[in-house]
Amino acid sequence: MSAELTWTVTAAGSRQRIDKALAVAFADQDVTRSQIQKWIKEGRVTAAGQPVNGKEKLPAGTPIVLTPPDPEPIAAQPEDIPLDIVYEDDDVIVVNKPQGMVVHPAPGHHHGTLVNALLAHGQLATINGAIRPGIVHRIDKDTSGLLMVAKNDRAQQSLTAQLKAHKNDRKYLAIVHGVIKEDAGTVDAPIARNPKDRKKMAVVIDGRRAVTHFKVLRRFKHYTYIQAILETGRTHQIRVHMAYIGHPVAGDPLYGPPKTLPGNGQFLHAATLSLTQPTTGKELTFSVAPPENFRKMLTWLTEND
Repeated sequence: MSAELTWTVTAAGSRQRIDKALAVAFADQDVTRSQIQKWIKEGRVTAAGQPVNGKEKLPAGTPIVLTPPDPEPIAAQPEDIPLDIVYEDDDVIVVNKPQGMVVHPAPGHHHGTLVNALLAHGQLATINGAIRPGIVHRIDKDTSGLLMVAKNDRAQQSLTAQLKAHKNDRKYLAIVHGVIKEDAGTVDAPIARNPKDRKKMAVVIDGRRAVTHFKVLRRFKHYTYIQAILETGRTHQIRVHMAYIGHPVAGDPLYGPPKTLPGNGQFLHAATLSLTQPTTGKELTFSVAPPENFRKMLTWLTEND
């Protein structure tokens, strides 16, 4: 049975139709406005226990409950795909995902995903259903680097709680457009689905809080090499935040300029990941170098920019 989603109408949300306000509130959970409108028609969205009308505006402070339908029983299939496993025990697998691989099946990507490969490798947690078994967090298709995956439901609950409490150290490496003057900084700006383009996320006043810390590692003439540290984990967070401050990730097809560094996908790599082992409580930290194309680009920038 699907878990209920809860939300309390905010001041900004009270000025919007409830279907639109909910679409913004749950954007980073892959809930679309059309889905919400369908659920409203089915009586799955209630305010104080009463079904809501999608066109109405509700006062701030109103508690909203969404009860999504049970997911369709479509299971991801095991596929014999090579994995770069950095660490594995009875509870957790830490994988270095290559650039270009989708994390889990989705429309248009039913095969060749990380989940397909993991299912062929061994048992995964079942809490997230048959499409996202064991997946605790995601990185974009064209982002490379470290992901932690749960092998059983107890581990899934533990790792998910760690993420929610911001206990995981997640550091990324990125090449961004422009020269950042500050040696370090923080972007604290809320993120939600872009109201004008559903394929994008954006900084939105009524979005969910998102915090990215960054540190300059090296400056070039037209680009900057940075480390970005996630305090929260919103969809496309680093990409959106760096574009928001005028330094989009190089190669980013959604948020960057058309003229950028050559390559397939953005120069963004999940380099460091820490976690608490669910059974022993031991603190574990893993680091992996960027892929070859990323390293070659840094060399090229050093010599030519």
